[in-house]
Amino acid sequence: MSNKTDTKRSNFSGKLGYVLAVAGSAVGLGNIWRFPYLAAKYGGGMFLLVYLILMLTFGYAMIVSETALGRRTGRGPIGAFRAFGNKLRYKFGGWINAIIPMLILPYYCTLGGWVIKYLVEYCKGSTAAMAEDTYFTGFIGSAAQTEIYFLIFAVATVAVVIFGVQKGVERVSKIMMPALIVLAVIVAIYSMSLPGAFEGVKYFLVPNFKNFSIMTVVAALGQMFYSLSIAMGILYTYGSYLKRDVDIEKTTTQIEIFDTSIAILAGLMIIPAVFAFSGGNPDALNAGPSLMFVTIPKVFESMGFGTAAGIVFFLLVFFAALTSSISLAETTVSTFQDELGWGRVKSTIATTVILVGLGTVTTLGFNALDFIKILGMGALDFFDFVTNSVMMPISALCTCLLIVYSAGLKTVGDEVKLSSKFKREKLYNFFMKYLAPICMIIILLSSVANVFGWIKM
Repeated sequence: MSNKTDTKRSNFSGKLGYVLAVAGSAVGLGNIWRFPYLAAKYGGGMFLLVYLILMLTFGYAMIVSETALGRRTGRGPIGAFRAFGNKLRYKFGGWINAIIPMLILPYYCTLGGWVIKYLVEYCKGSTAAMAEDTYFTGFIGSAAQTEIYFLIFAVATVAVVIFGVQKGVERVSKIMMPALIVLAVIVAIYSMSLPGAFEGVKYFLVPNFKNFSIMTVVAALGQMFYSLSIAMGILYTYGSYLKRDVDIEKTTTQIEIFDTSIAILAGLMIIPAVFAFSGGNPDALNAGPSLMFVTIPKVFESMGFGTAAGIVFFLLVFFAALTSSISLAETTVSTFQDELGWGRVKSTIATTVILVGLGTVTTLGFNALDFIKILGMGALDFFDFVTNSVMMPISALCTCLLIVYSAGLKTVGDEVKLSSKFKREKLYNFFMKYLAPICMIIILLSSVANVFGWIKM
């Protein structure tokens, strides 16, 4: 296999640009709202402990794998798989990695539109109205409003991507990620200072082994896909933009620290505030995805500075959502460029057509098209299930099999060692060879079984 890359391919200006771009991809809605409610549901501190262990083993191995293969081949997921063979299994592994972001991006922009709506309303001072039980359902029930805000978020995403890697993706990440950290720290400090919030802090940070169950492990494994941008083709693509003098192991560690810090900050923003608001009732946290749009506005309305808190919080969520949607769009654009030989503008237009088409179906699935059900699910829930519960575990499994049985662990090791000592090489080899495939199969089977009601998660 050739180690030569296309000299015309875009690239990051250096390590900082790469780390912030990947961190921006990883830090999204999954960290801000999904991590806190899963932590609350599956044991608080126990969930956090299990997640940290998995992130340092499984998460580390997958980030290194996808980044190294992307940089070595100089291609996105399809090209990276094809570099090691042209059989059906290689084509399947590459294409499933490439298709996942195409399917996630539309519904992600739907959620991004909701975030913009709430940010606008907090800026207008509608704090009391948004705390009402019917506000959220009333908003998503309006076809006109949801479609407009979806399109605004979609346009913001595409506008960044069309400028390219350094002038678009990297530049925005360098601005938004530091701002996101500052905002997260401010909101977390404020949340923890509320009366009664300490019990929430203790529940979230202190492991209680009585709260451990097998579903704690399964939920933590599933969350890692959201949190680390694993098995979405993103790390292959960003790795292909990475210069050969950038230390892959060191940057992976920095991404782990960055992403986990934001996830913990998100927990400290939301869990103590809800504990304080609910009088210490952890059941208030089990609102699931509606936590951010229903429960949190109630918390803000009960505060003396609820409007200001709402503006800062939803500005933070907007930054997180936009940096993630940019990475999904960039991966799709890269696929068109690599596989069809198109330029960035034409590839971005094709991406926009897919985004607007599927995104509109998803957005209207809560109002004008709410009669359309697949396996009993609306469009957004169905796309979320298919991508995150079925395709992503299969995608990650394909990467494991590619490395162990075709590319070889040595190939990844050699690529990492071009710019790194690869201190965790033994851990990497053991995990990729023995444990990672088992983790993938567990996630896939448990997720499918949950949807069909065979097990309760």
